[in-house]
Amino acid sequence: MTTLRRQMIEEMQLRGYAPSTVEGYVHSVAQLARHYHRSPDKLTEDEVRRYLLHLKLDKNIARGSFSVVLGGLRFFYHKALGRDWKSLNVAKPRSEKKLPVVLSRDEVWRVLDAVRIDVYRLCLTTIYACGLRLMEGATLQIPDVDSARGVLHVRGKRQKEREVPLPDATLQLLRDHWRTHRSPTWLFPAATRHGTQYSVAHDCGPITRDSLQSAFRNAVKRSGLNKRAHVHSLRHSYATHLLEDGVNLRLIQEYLGHSSPRTTAIYTHLTREIRDAAKDPVNRLMQRS
Repeated sequence: MTTLRRQMIEEMQLRGYAPSTVEGYVHSVAQLARHYHRSPDKLTEDEVRRYLLHLKLDKNIARGSFSVVLGGLRFFYHKALGRDWKSLNVAKPRSEKKLPVVLSRDEVWRVLDAVRIDVYRLCLTTIYACGLRLMEGATLQIPDVDSARGVLHVRGKRQKEREVPLPDATLQLLRDHWRTHRSPTWLFPAATRHGTQYSVAHDCGPITRDSLQSAFRNAVKRSGLNKRAHVHSLRHSYATHLLEDGVNLRLIQEYLGHSSPRTTAIYTHLTREIRDAAKDPVNRLMQRS
């Protein structure tokens, strides 16, 4: 690891950044260095500005990806190196208003049943059953399961902690799976390939973001699903299904760990039951008294 990379990582760790944020920001700066084939601390403000334009105009990268790149470059140049570059303050992701991809209950289970490796299938099942973000699910530890109270302790974004209900059936699946690996730390320890057999290595940490995403993508293909679903679609589906079953929106906000109710309110636009309930009032608009 270079001194520059270590400095950036340590600065983020001191500020309490989540491991996933650290990983994304470091990757963004590394990609910039590869683009110019030079150390990023040797680049000028104009070169960085032209790189951002390249990503926007030539690569047309997604809004979320651009936000991560911009956040990483801002942190590196403003905080780690102390360079107050105005172009990084001016740049911003393009405005988007997209509804998230939501799967029906049947579609969720079609995809989960198509995941071939046990540790990935159970992690993805837990993500859906508890409304977790990808890394919240992947890095769950044994003490996070409170079986007596039926809750899961979750360490979320910006080190915010919350408790979410843990379905009885999910708890039983977790117990059965733990007996197959008996990791002292991780609920979902990383799987390693030995020939054609998979085994769990106790000392190599939790499953990774990339491996879990790959397992989900492959399962979507095998299931024949035609939606552009990703792991986060399980979290969207969780919130939507709870809302359809009458769970209070404020409670769903708490389960998801949203700071603002406005973030959670998007799911009111997605539920079939709510849309169907509006059909009669809409039709009555054209009825004469």
